[in-house]
Amino acid sequence: MNVIVVLAGILCFLMVVVGGKQGLRSFLSLFLNFGVLFVTIFLMTNPKNSPIVLTLIACTVISCISLFYINKTNSKTITAFISTMVTIVVLLLFITLITKKTMIQGFGEESTEEISIFSLYIGVNFVQIGASVIIMSTIGAIMDVAISIATSMHEIFNRNPSISRKSLFTSGLNIGRDILGTDTNTLFFAFFGGYLSLLIWFKDLSYSIGEIVNSKVFSAEMMTIFCAGIGIALIIPIASSINAYYLVKTREKIE
Repeated sequence: MNVIVVLAGILCFLMVVVGGKQGLRSFLSLFLNFGVLFVTIFLMTNPKNSPIVLTLIACTVISCISLFYINKTNSKTITAFISTMVTIVVLLLFITLITKKTMIQGFGEESTEEISIFSLYIGVNFVQIGASVIIMSTIGAIMDVAISIATSMHEIFNRNPSISRKSLFTSGLNIGRDILGTDTNTLFFAFFGGYLSLLIWFKDLSYSIGEIVNSKVFSAEMMTIFCAGIGIALIIPIASSINAYYLVKTREKIE
């Protein structure tokens, strides 16, 4: 416990030194977002609550904390927030359908022995739970791309206020293409590093390549990686179009 406190103190110190007040707000937002996730998980254990609705509410609150609390309310954070929520809704519907069709929800056969003493008739919709887990895993990356594109496009517009909507949209896509490759690889290595123990477990079970690929646990993790990549790819044109429309519309009102 003391090591965790020391590491948290070092992180807070570095964030304040580098980011000032904004760095401090960023550090505090970690605990606020953790609180949102904890409350959401607690509410999901109630069969009467819809995991999809809870996920949408949680993503909205997390987006508000990460965008408006850290970077304050301005045109960049507003467009980034709208882009994030549009992408989350589209992705949530897509992931729910995919999760149901691929039947990756619930527990794999490897967990049978550990959960055999428990009752699985708990009334929770595991399809929606699976979709919620994937969304929660991608919300950070989606917001990161959204605010990066919004900031870059606002800077381009401020440098060249007469730029056309089409040119501004194209610039946003070009910025997004540079972000796409690095963020997708970041997500891949983050998930791979987090589930390295899973691969070691498969080795101890003497699984063949075919058994690994066809196992529910491995398939679920690969689905998470692919859906996260799809979310990053979706946010680029969505954020570019929303920012281009907003900036040009603002210029037209001034004129």
